[in-house]
Amino acid sequence: MSALEVIQQIKALPPEERKQVARFVVEEDDSWIPDEFKEAMADAQAGRFVDMETALFETPPPRLQ
Repeated sequence: MSALEVIQQIKALPPEERKQVARFVVEEDDSWIPDEFKEAMADAQAGRFVDMETALFETPPPRLQ
């Protein structure tokens, strides 16, 4: 089945079922999210963030691997 066929089938679904499909795609498939964003989210969750003034005007420390 092609992507176009899948899209046509999704369009034919009632609104509530389309909502379920969209939720599944967003929650289960993160291939559309850039790796840089995923890394930034991991940094934020680990508490590695600074205020905007610091980010703009100070030299950042080396990134830990």
